[in-house]
Amino acid sequence: MNIRNLIFAVFFIFTLLHSQSAFAMKIGLVDGVQETRIGTSKDSQLISPLHNRAFYTLKAMKPYNFKAMGSTVAIELNDQWFNLNIARVVIKPPEKGFVSAKRKWYRGELIIENRGGKLVVVNNVPLEDYMLGVVPSEMPSKWNYEALKAQAIAARSYAIANRGKRASHGYDLKDTPEDQAYGGASAETATTNSAVMETKGIVITYNQKVIPAYYSASAGGHTVNAGAVWNRDLPYLKSVPSFDDNVKKNGHGLGMSQHGANNLAQQGYNAYQILTYYYNNVKFGRLDPSWVL
Repeated sequence: MNIRNLIFAVFFIFTLLHSQSAFAMKIGLVDGVQETRIGTSKDSQLISPLHNRAFYTLKAMKPYNFKAMGSTVAIELNDQWFNLNIARVVIKPPEKGFVSAKRKWYRGELIIENRGGKLVVVNNVPLEDYMLGVVPSEMPSKWNYEALKAQAIAARSYAIANRGKRASHGYDLKDTPEDQAYGGASAETATTNSAVMETKGIVITYNQKVIPAYYSASAGGHTVNAGAVWNRDLPYLKSVPSFDDNVKKNGHGLGMSQHGANNLAQQGYNAYQILTYYYNNVKFGRLDPSWVL
């Protein structure tokens, strides 16, 4: 059967989901370390959430060391360690400022927290800014633009559906392919930023709920039903030809094949056609614009 008979070309995008807000994503960058190094692109405030006030200014382009000290956080200043006597601090840059961890720049804020005697570093970042760092980390920025848009919508859907997945660690998702690869502002490109902005707020839904839009690099010729990976099937994850026959299987094979999406885009299919091919009987929704995304 010709693929053109399998894909719908016209879709309705509706506003949905008033039941929960998606103000920001908390992305775990570092977990379970004794010490970490942080920087900022502009002079930034070191804030105590406990007291809701700034108590120190971090100088721009200067590295600062933080470490776990008992159950609290300490900072190194002038070759001396100072116990801040609180378990959690926030680094908030000014407008258009960036924070640095793991030798990468990030939008949003950094949270440094002592959890069980070890530090966790979390990027607290608006959803769409998070997407700017996910899309180029998950898909080559030189790939077809419609494939990049499909990636943005799938990744946004995965993030919303899995928000709070790792709450026991103090964040929503990891910054690795175990959840979604996320390279922060350092990974951004003009093309992928455009793909994210053009699809702003758009997610994939089934029965008016955002789905965790699983995807993998390639399915090796055929995607699989959810039941082949887990103990239960999901109605929107059905096995279909993946259009990546010349690429060795890489990943779980559920949902969208990234190589297949690029191949379909090269054949002229748009992002919405690609997604409705890989995800069964889905619709598209736009997150409520009244939210602070």
